[in-house]
Amino acid sequence: MAISTADFRTGLTIETGNGIYSIVEFQHVKPGKGGAFVRTKLKNLRTGAVTDKTFRAGERMEQAMIERQSMQFLYRAGDEYVFMNTETFDQMPLPRDVVGEGANYLKPDMNASVVMYGDEILAVEVPNTVDLAVAKTDPGLRGDTATGGSKPATLETGAVVNVPLFINEQDLIRVDTRTGEYVQRVSS
Repeated sequence: MAISTADFRTGLTIETGNGIYSIVEFQHVKPGKGGAFVRTKLKNLRTGAVTDKTFRAGERMEQAMIERQSMQFLYRAGDEYVFMNTETFDQMPLPRDVVGEGANYLKPDMNASVVMYGDEILAVEVPNTVDLAVAKTDPGLRGDTATGGSKPATLETGAVVNVPLFINEQDLIRVDTRTGEYVQRVSS
């Protein structure tokens, strides 16, 4: 489906040059002299690289039809992560580079979205926040909480995040998967 720069919106996926891109940011510019143009930041869905690109106003390109399929993470086997389609129950092993940074927050039976372009799997999107148990961290000493410091904690998935000093082993915490930061303690 052909679209023009007037149809741009954040999150729209387009096919241009030799890649499939998602529009991260765009701005229509009408200079005093010359023709109008659209300045964009595009994220390559195959590599994850973000680039700047300028289009002439009214320029046409193909919209990339991206499909998101909900799948359940089953287990990890070496460098592969096995997902199951929740409708057909087909299992699909995916390499670490396709799963990306989300692999640090995957635990068995968690649902994730697999992003596909035709038959090509581009990425795996995990939920924005996940609740994980703290597997290992130094104990917080009484009185340390007044300073508002932080300490590293290893989670049940192996990811390491900085947490407040009052967090102990076996505490359940919420982590933002986009930034890798501690959000809150869910329970202790």
